[in-house]
Amino acid sequence: MSTRASIVLALGIDLAATLVFVLVGRGTHDADATILGLFTTWWPFAAALAVGWLATVAWKRPFGILWPGVGIWLVTLVGGMLLRAASGQGTAVPFLIVATIALAVLLLGWRAAFAAVSRRSRAASAEVPRKTERYP
Repeated sequence: MSTRASIVLALGIDLAATLVFVLVGRGTHDADATILGLFTTWWPFAAALAVGWLATVAWKRPFGILWPGVGIWLVTLVGGMLLRAASGQGTAVPFLIVATIALAVLLLGWRAAFAAVSRRSRAASAEVPRKTERYP
């Protein structure tokens, strides 16, 4: 996969992860199923995610768990909460706890799964094929 494709894929998965977080949260609270309502809830996390990508220079190692993954998670969490508060949206402690856990699972989880699959793939390709016996 090309570098550009890797960056687009990782950013797309991160955006999808924050969207899943918002969709599940809105569904749990029986929020209005409107595009405007969805966007109102999502934009603080999407904007903070973009800042996280910039702050961690994520395009250099888009699939990294520790860096940029942890940095992206923390910036998305803190920045998303600050932007929610600034826009008059709720940031109650229970929501903060749930968001911390959910965003960690979503933003770091896919990277961990990717790393595990990559390791397994590299190990499988590094195996030396056994020499077959010859029969007379």
